[in-house]
Amino acid sequence: MMGDDGTMLARLRGFIEEDVGTGDVTSMIVEDKRAEAEIICKEHAVIAGLEEATIIFSLVNCRAESMLSDGSTVEPYTVIMHVHGNARGILAVERTALNLLMRMSGIATCTRRYVEMVRKVNPNVRIASTRKTAPGLMLLDKKAVAIGGGYMHRLGLYDMVLIKDNHIALVGSAGRAVRLAREVHGSRYRVEVEVRSLEEAIEAIESGADMIMLDNLAVDEARYIVGELKARGLREKVMVEVSGGIGEDNVLEYAKLDIDMISIGRITHSVKAVDMSLEIRRVD
Repeated sequence: MMGDDGTMLARLRGFIEEDVGTGDVTSMIVEDKRAEAEIICKEHAVIAGLEEATIIFSLVNCRAESMLSDGSTVEPYTVIMHVHGNARGILAVERTALNLLMRMSGIATCTRRYVEMVRKVNPNVRIASTRKTAPGLMLLDKKAVAIGGGYMHRLGLYDMVLIKDNHIALVGSAGRAVRLAREVHGSRYRVEVEVRSLEEAIEAIESGADMIMLDNLAVDEARYIVGELKARGLREKVMVEVSGGIGEDNVLEYAKLDIDMISIGRITHSVKAVDMSLEIRRVD
């Protein structure tokens, strides 16, 4: 699991408690028997979340057996997991396990699609996630991105400096923002600056930024800035990320540029869950 195992275990337990509450009143009609179930993926997908689903079932004393590993690509109606245990326990956590599997697999599938698209035109460009994740699910959303072949970028506000337009508005300029970040943190954190013009890009680089983000710029604008940075001998001094308004319709145009990373918020904030179901197959 990503992050501290104890923290994630508590979080998964909390997901169950949120749904079960004072008890699964419907499953009280079910006899206290052992059962076997299958989890079926009903569409083409990259699977993610098997580790978390296994833990969720274990928390109600059920045993889950994965038929494949996270990151595997499956065809429609593939059995991805067998579950054994008390029937009431299986039913109590069925939806929690499925919700995580469906969301994480949706993120991994979407990420993999973008990765494979850009690889055809520029194998050096990484597809990255943003902080546009669901509250409480950030680590799992980011893990799903990694399973899909993407780059998690920063996990939160604590692991790198990312100076955005509001920071610049508050301190006065991109250059001053970078210098202040260096005064506060030294070289402890990587410093990235969101820029929207060649002038801002140059100022950020000359002030010591490690990375610049060309934010919400058209392809031609981004191409112009990158070209000017190369001409001035500044391109090799920083990593270059592009972000904002990028989707399947235009990602290849950005990928053709001399850049290092494309961050796409929609792989987490607008994810389409993969269709899955749990079916009871045997009752003892």
